[in-house]
Amino acid sequence: MRAAVLHGTVGAVVLSALTVPPAGGVTSASRAAGEVAVAAQRAADEGIRFGRCPAVEGLPDGVRCGTVKVPLDYARPDGEQISLTVSRVKAGGKDAKGEKVARQGALVFNPGGPGASGMFFPLIGYLPEWKRIAAAYDLVGYAPRGVGRSAPLSCQDPGRLHRGPSPAPTHPTEAYKRERISRAKAYARGCAQRSGSALRHYHSLNNARDLDVLRAALGERRLTFMGTSYGTYFGALYATLFPSRVRRMVFDSAVDPDPDQIWYQNNLDQSAAFEERWADFRAWVAKHHGVYGLGDTPEQVLRSYERAAARLAVRPAGGEVGPGQLRSALLQAAYYDDYWPQRALALSAYLKGDPKPLVQIAGPYPEAAVEQENANAVHTAVECNDGPWPTRWRVWDRDNTRLARTAPFGTWDNVWTNLPCAYWGGPRQRPVDVRTGPGELPPTLILAAERDAVTPYDGAIELHRRLWGSVLVTERDSGNHGIGGGPNKCVNGYLEAYLLEGRLPVRRAACAPHPEPSARRGGGVEELRSSVAGQTRAAKPYL
Repeated sequence: MRAAVLHGTVGAVVLSALTVPPAGGVTSASRAAGEVAVAAQRAADEGIRFGRCPAVEGLPDGVRCGTVKVPLDYARPDGEQISLTVSRVKAGGKDAKGEKVARQGALVFNPGGPGASGMFFPLIGYLPEWKRIAAAYDLVGYAPRGVGRSAPLSCQDPGRLHRGPSPAPTHPTEAYKRERISRAKAYARGCAQRSGSALRHYHSLNNARDLDVLRAALGERRLTFMGTSYGTYFGALYATLFPSRVRRMVFDSAVDPDPDQIWYQNNLDQSAAFEERWADFRAWVAKHHGVYGLGDTPEQVLRSYERAAARLAVRPAGGEVGPGQLRSALLQAAYYDDYWPQRALALSAYLKGDPKPLVQIAGPYPEAAVEQENANAVHTAVECNDGPWPTRWRVWDRDNTRLARTAPFGTWDNVWTNLPCAYWGGPRQRPVDVRTGPGELPPTLILAAERDAVTPYDGAIELHRRLWGSVLVTERDSGNHGIGGGPNKCVNGYLEAYLLEGRLPVRRAACAPHPEPSARRGGGVEELRSSVAGQTRAAKPYL
């Protein structure tokens, strides 16, 4: 999602420590909207030739794939073109009773990141929660620029991605900080060396422009779009730049679009929110002490985790899972509570002498190294290009040292993920001021869980405030990330009513939380629901 996949509130960024090159801004963004027209018209004329998907996509025969060309640089719409991969399953046309359903066009989806691919999205139509929507809409996914086969970015040799077991210091020493600064500088250099001058064109504003070209290529006069996590951010950019081309838009688990938040402050806010979600997980594990034996209070569960981390520091599980891998696996539990049973079981088994479940969920997957390295590269490039970042280490050190006093679990990992942006060599965009006035934009739907750590709830409130006529539906006392089409029937009812009928409540509505997971359940259909609804994990290097 962004450097912000880790929000958290810490003081304002010192302006003297920021670099704000004169790229982007509302004026140049408005000018760029006119430049998109050339590419959009060309795409409308050419369309997309859908056919059998390449084997590398791993999609079944029922899904069809194609490509759409977009300008690398929209200031030169007739210059170098790059191809974005697109997937589609046509509208089923019949409801559960076999009655005909009118086609409403294409529903385009983005799962977030930045760095995640939406090519899998058409498969969601097989889930019961999506059957009615799949009957009325062509389900369209795509890989944004830089992702997968869409002019892929790379910042390092994928073979160097997994370096073996790693430490996870909650309060890193000065020597460790110097090591991570060196690695961040090397990574930023690697991005520039491996991607060249094209690197500067991978940012959220161009992702929004690409979305309009895709709309035209699909033959849609107006766009119906659903974005999750980071997808809500460039979806909001689209709504700001092209409000008259919006038909319906769903923002699921919204990024705070305030220009001052993009992306450094959003990351701080996220780190704080992850600490709260880590506490939620420990409280749930404590309630099921009889199953896992990790302690009957959150504090005792924390001590069990610390005991495991200390043991792994001396002797990594399977020779490859150290404290860093353990924490990364547990941070993933913040995304979906369906992950909780599996994580608790693995931690419990390890402390009882069986490391295999922990190695299974936390160990490296070399076969996925290329995909993960690509996701990391896109995540870094987009966030670093999108806006100003502190360029002095003392600012990062000050803000995160302060934050780690109250949010120690994931704060420093988030720093290391985004620190290359401090040493980024290319120009930065000036974030667009997302907002629409009365009558400019059709009604839109925002979905948010109150305890979401990846995109804290305040971001949904801010987006709701900025998009005139938007409606905010809140899942109370829940922290899942990407809630549309998931286990909450109330949320799904609002989603269906909007997409199928254009019907919305007045301004705001709330749903009771979905049931907590069973202590003995993990994986299966529930994890599939969660991963299809959210699917941002691959785009965060440690989440």
